[in-house]
Amino acid sequence: MILDGVGIGEAPDTAAYGDAGSDTLGNVARAMGGLDLPFLEQLGLGCCRPLAGMPCAGALAAHGVALPVSKGKDSTAGHWELCGVILDEPFPVYPGGFPADVVARFEAATGRQVLANKAASGTAVIEEFGPQHLASGAWILYTSADSVFQIAAHEDTVSLEELYDACESARRMLTGEHAVSRVIARPFVGEPGAFARIAEHRRDFSVEPPAPTLLDRLAAAGIERVGVGKVDDLFAGRGITSEHASTNAEAFRLMEDALRAMDSGLLFANVIEFDQSWGHRNDVAGFYEGLRELDRALPRLIGLLREDDLMILTADHGNDPTTPSTDHSREAVPLLVVGGRIRPAALGSRAFADVGATVARYFGVDQPTGDSFLEQVLDDPDRGG
Repeated sequence: MILDGVGIGEAPDTAAYGDAGSDTLGNVARAMGGLDLPFLEQLGLGCCRPLAGMPCAGALAAHGVALPVSKGKDSTAGHWELCGVILDEPFPVYPGGFPADVVARFEAATGRQVLANKAASGTAVIEEFGPQHLASGAWILYTSADSVFQIAAHEDTVSLEELYDACESARRMLTGEHAVSRVIARPFVGEPGAFARIAEHRRDFSVEPPAPTLLDRLAAAGIERVGVGKVDDLFAGRGITSEHASTNAEAFRLMEDALRAMDSGLLFANVIEFDQSWGHRNDVAGFYEGLRELDRALPRLIGLLREDDLMILTADHGNDPTTPSTDHSREAVPLLVVGGRIRPAALGSRAFADVGATVARYFGVDQPTGDSFLEQVLDDPDRGG
C-alpha cells in the first residue's frame, strides 16, 4: 500500500531539492498538536521516526523508513524505485513553461491552440483561463514543480475521448530530452467562478520504465498482479492492470474486495488523496482527517490477511501541507510491515528498492536492485508466498 505523498522527514539530500524543513508527518503532527491514531500507534508508526503525540512502545509491525536514491521526487520515479528501477537522471521539469517548439508541435498534432503554458496550481490555472477556454476551445496547458505535461479541458467543450487522444499524442511526442514523467488529462466541469476538476476522469500517461520492474518479473513468473489506484498509469500499463479510485475510501473498499477475491499474488495499491487532495492544496486539517480515516480502515484490511500474507505500508515521496510549497517534497517515507508471521523488528533506514527486493524474495523471483529485508521480519523466509 503506497500512501501517496506521506513522507516522514528529511532524507540525506532533501536540502539539495530545495525542501529543507519538509517533514510531512512530523509537521502535520506538530500543527495538529499531536497525532491521535491509535491503530497506527499500535503498529509502530511512532517508531519509524519520532512523531508528536505518538510514542514508540510495543510495536506490532516491523518498522523503519525508506530513503530515495533515484533523482527526482515524482510519483513515477518513486514507484519505479520501489519496484527496483533507479533513475540516474531526473525527469525534465519546466518552471518557465514548455518551449515554443514543443507547444507548436502539440497544437499541430491536436488541431487546437494552447492557453497558459506555465507552472501553476491546477485549480488556479483553470479559474484563470477557463473562460477563455470555453470561448475558444483552446487547451489549458500547465505544469508544476514535477515533471508533468497537464492538459485541462471542460467536458462540455472537449469530449473525454478527444482529451485522452490529445494526451496520447503528447505522450508519443514527448521523448528524448522532453520525456516528461507523465502527461495528465485534467477534465473539469462547472461555470466561471465555480469550476471543478473531475478526479474520476483524470488519466495519467506515463513514460515506460527503462528496465524490467518487479511487476515485469512477477508477470514472467506467472504470478498474479492486481492494482488499485493509478499504479497502472505509473508503469504505462506494463505488468499490471488497475481499478482506479478517486478517493482513499474507494481505494480501501477496492483493496478489501481484492483481498477477499485473490487466492495468491501481489495486490499493489496507491492511496491518492494525501497527495492529490491535501498535500497539493496545503490542507493540513484534511491531511490529518485522511490519516484518521486510514487508521480506521487498517483494522478491516489487516483482518482480511491470512497467516502467510505480507502487507507493506510505505510511500513514494512527501507532500508537506504545512510548507509554502504545494508540490512534492524529497523525504524519507515510513515503512511498516504487517502479517501473521511478521516479527516486529526495527528495520532502520532502508532503500526504496529494498521494498521491491523483499516482495521479489517473498515470491521467489530475482530482483538485482535492492536488498531484501524478508529475513529480518519473517519467521521462515523460505516458505514465501
